[in-house]
Amino acid sequence: MTMSAGVRKFALASHLTFAVGWIGAVLAYLALGVAAEASTSDETVRGAWVAMELTGWYVLVPLASATVLTGLVMALGTRWGLFRHYWVLISFVLTVFAAVVLVLHMPTVSDSADIAREADSARLEGLGGDLAHPGIGLGVLLVIQVLNVYKPTGMTRYGRRREYDSVAVAP
Repeated sequence: MTMSAGVRKFALASHLTFAVGWIGAVLAYLALGVAAEASTSDETVRGAWVAMELTGWYVLVPLASATVLTGLVMALGTRWGLFRHYWVLISFVLTVFAAVVLVLHMPTVSDSADIAREADSARLEGLGGDLAHPGIGLGVLLVIQVLNVYKPTGMTRYGRRREYDSVAVAP
């Protein structure tokens, strides 16, 4: 079943907004992580960790969740399907993977933010910044973006079978 043109355009605009927003929020989060890592100011380190926690829970997690949901709507409601083309399936699996890793990582961010709120200068120096998770996550999101723009050819076994069945049934 495919969506009407108007609904499809709205779903696509929503999906693109959430996905690109997620990438932008990861960049902002990375900037905060760099600030926490590079700064010698206790206030900057504390502020960066508190901002990373807030950005994570109130921006990144909602954008990731909305991206997964709208991506599923786009896959199931358009001719591309979820299981017909490798690029769609790989994009969806990577998106779900990135969202799950994010949600699982956020309690650690909250713990670090709690430490930053209460820590003395010596303990703050050892806290550093959160760079690995968002850096790798950004790489994954950019791979997904490239897959969705270039749409490499290649149908799954299921997609080829559906294609063959639709051609065989046609009068």
